[in-house]
Amino acid sequence: GEEHYNCISALHKSMRGSDENASLYWLARMLEGGEDPLYVARRLVRFASEDIGLADPLALTQAVAAYQGCHFIGMPECEVILAQCVVYFARAPKSIEVYRAYGNVKECLRTHKGPLPPVPLHLRNAPTRLMKNLGYGKGYKYNPMYKEPVQQDYLPEELKGTDFFKERKT
Repeated sequence: GEEHYNCISALHKSMRGSDENASLYWLARMLEGGEDPLYVARRLVRFASEDIGLADPLALTQAVAAYQGCHFIGMPECEVILAQCVVYFARAPKSIEVYRAYGNVKECLRTHKGPLPPVPLHLRNAPTRLMKNLGYGKGYKYNPMYKEPVQQDYLPEELKGTDFFKERKT
């Protein structure tokens, strides 16, 4: 019932708030109450990217490993795997930079007026002679062939200069 959602919310918020004791409590409350450990593990995978993100890129690896461990051995043995992951997440630095930037991209797409801008010609593959003749791929600079980063536009012309990491939704 509702307590299922209340407990996962409390676990999530406790990890977000870096409270390892409360995080363990809510995890145990869920598992001892019969919660599916794979449900908890799936939520941890989401938390790894949503709340920890680039502040600790290994968090996602921890979450996926915890999910796989739970899948392999099940309860009650997997409880310590989830406990380790929950404490790791509570102690981890947090960043919502990617979560927010992706939200900004979605907002840009939702609020765009008219048809979406086309992919710039130089970014398109040219698997046929016709496409090559139409200019697909023309002028594209293959970065690995250069010692220094190349200057090249990757966004459509009308979005040139947009930084989704700095843009804020209103």
